[in-house]
Amino acid sequence: MTQPGVIPTVEVRRVLLVMHGGRAEAVTLAREVAQELCDSGIEVRAEADEAAALVQCGVVAVDLEHAAEGCELVVVLGGDGTILRGAELARPYDVPLLGVNLGHVGFLAEAEVEEVSRVVRAVVDRTWSVEERTTLEVVVTVDGCETARTWALNEASVEKESRERMLELLVAVDERPLSRWGCDGVVVATPTGSTAYAFSAGGPVVWPEVEALLVVPISAHALFARPLVVSPSSRVAVELLPAKTDGVLWCDGRRLVELPAGARVEVTRHPTPVRLARVQPAPFTDRLVAKFDLPVQGWRGTRRRGENGSSM
Repeated sequence: MTQPGVIPTVEVRRVLLVMHGGRAEAVTLAREVAQELCDSGIEVRAEADEAAALVQCGVVAVDLEHAAEGCELVVVLGGDGTILRGAELARPYDVPLLGVNLGHVGFLAEAEVEEVSRVVRAVVDRTWSVEERTTLEVVVTVDGCETARTWALNEASVEKESRERMLELLVAVDERPLSRWGCDGVVVATPTGSTAYAFSAGGPVVWPEVEALLVVPISAHALFARPLVVSPSSRVAVELLPAKTDGVLWCDGRRLVELPAGARVEVTRHPTPVRLARVQPAPFTDRLVAKFDLPVQGWRGTRRRGENGSSM
């Protein structure tokens, strides 16, 4: 019961909407999502350029750097690249990220475009749960001096700068030298990133709840050049040999750091994870089957409800 003279506080719910602004499908869908959320009393924010296309839905334009501050959720409409952009906005404020896939594979997405109404209802009713994903801390040093520090959700990849010449790398784990490779590069990935670039380079698929880091060489000319799974507390170092070839560092394919010969890249588990919002329980095995369209006909185990003929 409210005491006389005390004005009850009204909770303000805020959601940041991130979309692939270059796709008409994403803009149309964003208008539908924004309108439904606004009609439910939720303030919808968007970066200024994207908000301009949604102004008729009551979307509030915000500064990109602090866009997710004060929000309860970041909703992304797009493929994995757009979701990774959303992660950059959500992570500093510990805000969960919920992706609706408008891309091809969309491993980071929680739902497909035809499920968007159910996603909006889950946001309004707060019936989503949160799953934490490991991230990487990446530090670059040259001659012992730190020159760059960044992070990654999927992977940090050290690659050759020139197509014509291989990189000469020395890889170490936990301050102990492991092997020297002449290669196109090396990928250090999280379990989340095991289905991204590391997968294309020949690395294993790792279930997201597994705590580990992956080291995957790219086209290495060496007898010992197999993908490695190391402890989540390990420190992986990749050194470009002096007087050899320059390289580049890519984090999630979005953040670029140039690496001169002799540079050292150290990768460890970052203390700050990315939080993914989930609106439905879905075993990772089922996600693999659905995303890669894997053949499972003939499975004789217990079927899940809604499966007809080919159980997942």
